[in-house]
Amino acid sequence: MKQIDIKGLGDLEEAAEQILEAIPPDAVVAFYGQMGAGKTTLIREMCRQLGVTDPVTSPTFALVNEYHAEGGRPVYHFDFYRINKVEEAYDFGYEEYFYGGSLCLVEWPEKIEELLPDDCVKIGIEITGDNSRRVTVGE
Repeated sequence: MKQIDIKGLGDLEEAAEQILEAIPPDAVVAFYGQMGAGKTTLIREMCRQLGVTDPVTSPTFALVNEYHAEGGRPVYHFDFYRINKVEEAYDFGYEEYFYGGSLCLVEWPEKIEELLPDDCVKIGIEITGDNSRRVTVGE
C-alpha cells in the first residue's frame, strides 16, 4: 500500500505521476472518497499526464466518457454516482470496458463493487484539510 499526502493543488501533478507509476496501463482503478474529495480532479491530472487532450469531466449522466491518450490509446472514465441498481451497469456492457485491456478510471465504485475485477486497483482519497488530501493506493 502506498500513501501520498497532497498539501495543495501544487502537489497534484506529483501525486498523479506516482499513481500512474504504481498501476498497470490496462488497470481498472476504483477511486473511493466522499463528495468533493477530488476524485475527478485527480483523474483529470492523470489523464493530462497520459496525453489526453479531450476535456476531462465527470460522466455523471452519461456513466462513461472515452478519452484518447497519447498514441490514441483509449482511457475510460466512469461515474456510477447516479445509478440505483447494479443492473444498470449491465445495460451498457461494463464487461467490454473492464476486461477490454484499456485503462478504466471509476468514480463511485461502491455502487458496483461486485462487478469490479479481482485485480482492480483501489485508491482512497481522504480529506485532511481545506486543500489537503491523503491518497492511498492499494488495499
